[in-house]
Amino acid sequence: MSVVADAERQAAGGDVAGAIRRLEAASGDVDALALLANWLLVGSRMPRDLPRARALLTKAAAIGHVDAALMVVAFTANGTGGDADWPAAVRLLEIAAAGDPIAAEQLALLRAMRLKPDGSPPGRPASRRLSDRPDIVHFPGLFSPAECAHVASVAGELLEPSMIVDPVTRRARPDPIRTSDAAVIGPARETLVVRALNRRIAAASATDIDAGEPLTVLRYVPGQEYRLHHDALPGVSNQRAWTMLVYLNEGYRGGQTGFPANGLQFQGRGGDGLLFANLDTDGAIDPAAQHAGLAVSAGAKWLCTRWIRQRRYDPWTAGTA
Repeated sequence: MSVVADAERQAAGGDVAGAIRRLEAASGDVDALALLANWLLVGSRMPRDLPRARALLTKAAAIGHVDAALMVVAFTANGTGGDADWPAAVRLLEIAAAGDPIAAEQLALLRAMRLKPDGSPPGRPASRRLSDRPDIVHFPGLFSPAECAHVASVAGELLEPSMIVDPVTRRARPDPIRTSDAAVIGPARETLVVRALNRRIAAASATDIDAGEPLTVLRYVPGQEYRLHHDALPGVSNQRAWTMLVYLNEGYRGGQTGFPANGLQFQGRGGDGLLFANLDTDGAIDPAAQHAGLAVSAGAKWLCTRWIRQRRYDPWTAGTA
C-alpha cells in the first residue's frame, strides 16, 4: 500500500495524528507532500496553514509534481500563503511550460493579452452605459473567444448543481432560485489567465482586485434559469457593491439577463461584460438592481460572474476558496 493510501486509511479510521506523522515522514514522496499540503489548505484534517501548504507544494513541484507546480504558480500570483509576485509567477509558468502542454497553452494565452509587467491590463476596456438606475454598463468583447474557452475549461470539471444550505437542517439542497450548474474558481484553481481576467474586471469596474469574490461559472441548459433575485446579501458588513457578468458563449436561445425595474433585457454576445451596481449612491441595497437570468430555451448558456465587495474579501476565511 502506498504512503498516501495508508495515510488516508488511517485518517478515515480516526487516527489523523498518525496519518499526519506518516505523511511528514515521507518527505521525498511527491504525492505525500501534495496530500499534506491539501489538508493544510482545506483545514479539515489539521488546522489551516497557508504558508506551510505553499512551502510543501513548492517542494513537491521541485521534484516533479505537475499539479503542485501549477498551484504554486497560482499562489505566487494571488498571494496565498505568502507575498503576491506576478513576475515571479510568470517565470514559474515559463519553467512549467517547458515540460507541460497545459502550462504551455496557458503561457501562450497569457502572452497574447499584452499585459503590463505587474499583470494589469493596458487600460480600461471600452464601454457604453445602458442605464442610470440601476447603474448598468456594457463592455463589448471584454474577454476574447480563447479567454472565454479557457474559463469554461477550468470550470468544466468543477461544475455541480447549484446548491444552498438549508437554514433549518443545515444540509445542502438544490437552490430553488438558481437551477443552473455552477463552479467556483478559487485561489488554488486560479490560473494566471484567470488572474489576469480578474484584473481586467477590476480595471473595468474601477475596483480593487482583492475586493472580488472568486470567479463563479454558471452553465444553463434548456429550462434552467436564475429567478428574480438581488446579489446583495442580508446582514453582511462587507456588501457586494458590484456584479460583473461575462457571457462566455452565444448561439443559445433565451437566457437574457432581465431587470424588471427598467425593463432592460440584455442578450450578451460571447465575451461581453455587463457591470451593474447593487447599492445606491448612499450605500444602501438598491431594489432596482433586482434581476433574473431568464430560462434558456435551446442550447447551453455559459456565463461567469464576479461579485465585488466594498472592501477586501478573503475567500479562505469565507469558505469559497
